[in-house]
Amino acid sequence: MAYGEAQFSLRACQERLAFYIVSRYFVTLGAVCKRSAMITASRRPRRLSKADYELLGEFRYLIRRFLAFSEDAARRAGLTARQHQALLAIKGTPGRRRVSVGELAERLGLRHHSVVGLLDRLASRGLIRRRTSSADRRQVLIELTSKADAALETLSRAHRGELKRLAPLLRPLLEQLQSR
Repeated sequence: MAYGEAQFSLRACQERLAFYIVSRYFVTLGAVCKRSAMITASRRPRRLSKADYELLGEFRYLIRRFLAFSEDAARRAGLTARQHQALLAIKGTPGRRRVSVGELAERLGLRHHSVVGLLDRLASRGLIRRRTSSADRRQVLIELTSKADAALETLSRAHRGELKRLAPLLRPLLEQLQSR
């Protein structure tokens, strides 16, 4: 019996030790969570002031002015704003001259089937070429034609000029936003 009692005592001791470790873990975890909640509560963002709303409103106004300029410039070039965005996304893809339909959809924030329709319209105007990927025959890569390059060059110069014009208005707003 002494052996059995010793066995029972050892097992009971192990169980009590395990219970102690687990309970200390949860007590510590609870304290950490409570401390984290207190820190979060003390760091709650302040309520937005009238000046904050004015800052955001002015920023939104300037962005909208730029977008209106962009839409008008694209229209004068014979493109829709979305077609201009697609050409720019293709040309502006880092490190490559070609982009897949899926990548273009991601960069434009559109669904794949919407981009396919957009590309059909660009192809019918001679602005893009579709190529099958040599690495994956299922993938179609899109590249600009020289006609698209010329149109995009003109549009991009105008856009860069407009951004330079708006920069002195945007810079202080961004600095104020960053400091708040």
